[in-house]
Amino acid sequence: MSDDSLLVTGANGHLGQALLAALASAGFAARAVVRSERAAEQLRSLPNIGQPEIRILDYRDEAALAKAGEGCSSFVHLVGILKETANARYVDAHERTAESLLRAGEKAGAVRIVSLSILGAAPGSANACLASKGRADASLLGGSVPATVLRLPMVLGPGEIAAAALRGKALAPFALLTGGGRSMEQPIDTRDVIAAIRAAAADHGSESHALDLAGPEALPHRSLVERVASILGSDGPRVVPIPRALVEGFARIAERYSDDPPLTRAMLGVLEHDDDIDPTPAARILGLELTALDDTLRATFIRENA
Repeated sequence: MSDDSLLVTGANGHLGQALLAALASAGFAARAVVRSERAAEQLRSLPNIGQPEIRILDYRDEAALAKAGEGCSSFVHLVGILKETANARYVDAHERTAESLLRAGEKAGAVRIVSLSILGAAPGSANACLASKGRADASLLGGSVPATVLRLPMVLGPGEIAAAALRGKALAPFALLTGGGRSMEQPIDTRDVIAAIRAAAADHGSESHALDLAGPEALPHRSLVERVASILGSDGPRVVPIPRALVEGFARIAERYSDDPPLTRAMLGVLEHDDDIDPTPAARILGLELTALDDTLRATFIRENA
């Protein structure tokens, strides 16, 4: 398989930057789509992404998206939110952008749409975020442009938000963990996600796919924190279990009294979702050899210390 020119929405995010850097390193073209001049300037300041074309537009503007996508064989959609606020609603960030992207892809003649989703996303989910993502996924999978939806867990690599959170917990004297950190995690390496996106984008077949992809090892959140502490040469924190009901109560109050709450119940549900799947079928379809968790942790945390 080979890469063709890609349209990348949400290109200023960490995964978007990593994808642009990988494409530039391999000599492939990309067209980066962002929502603001500030995001565009952020991309222009990066030294390792080459010189992608940058378009500033509203992701819900299908006409502008279609024009931006002219000449691009595949659209890569990296847009989504974990937390809903007064100014950022799931329906706008997920469903409406997916519908616009699909219609834009049809107009621009795209041969495939690749979209990142979340493990557990399903239209019938009781969790508002996972249900919204599931509806967006269903829209893309049912469209006339072949689509690949990659449902992912926590993504780990240098600079990832999840990595910063894990580092903080691993080096703290105490770690307040919901339910004592029993929820299952199955982190995937940023490099594997980029390889999966490129493999999916290079598929010019007529079939659509929904693939559940994760790292090769699942473990409780508490054990993951302890593993990170070991990588960092720390004894690890003393874990203080916090009842799930208490955390949900805090989130409920935060939602009621803040337009931008630090935590919402839907966000908590995603963060505490048990991720424990067999990633082999998806990895086989994409031609991936998944990175071992210890290799991911060393690349993430030892490199950050260098």
